[in-house]
Amino acid sequence: MSKSPGHQKWPEHKVIETPVGQRVTVELDGQIVADSGSVIRVDEDGSPARYYFPRGDVSMDKLQASDTTSQCPFKGTARYFSLAAQGGGGGSGRLEDAVWSYEEPFDEHQSLKGRLAFYDDKYRNIHVHVA
Repeated sequence: MSKSPGHQKWPEHKVIETPVGQRVTVELDGQIVADSGSVIRVDEDGSPARYYFPRGDVSMDKLQASDTTSQCPFKGTARYFSLAAQGGGGGSGRLEDAVWSYEEPFDEHQSLKGRLAFYDDKYRNIHVHVA
């Protein structure tokens, strides 16, 4: 794609990618929706740690593409997905824009391309577990 304008403008801002090297799962209402041994942890100044999963290790049938996008000056344009949730009382619902992906990240973050991350801090029923 191109160089990140954020890293050029704010070189002191850290966005550190680290392969986890352990199994990482995402649980939603007691069901596993992502399970992988190939996860990248991203530690970015001012943000909680995020875990990026390969698409093949995520239950894509539980995701629905959203029209929402956002622009990160460091990583690129994020595309969002809503996540089908099963309520504890047997009801169902949708967690709007609970998952995102960088389809064409800036050069500095190509390893995140197409991977999926979950808002485990925004929704109480999403839990990330590192084995």
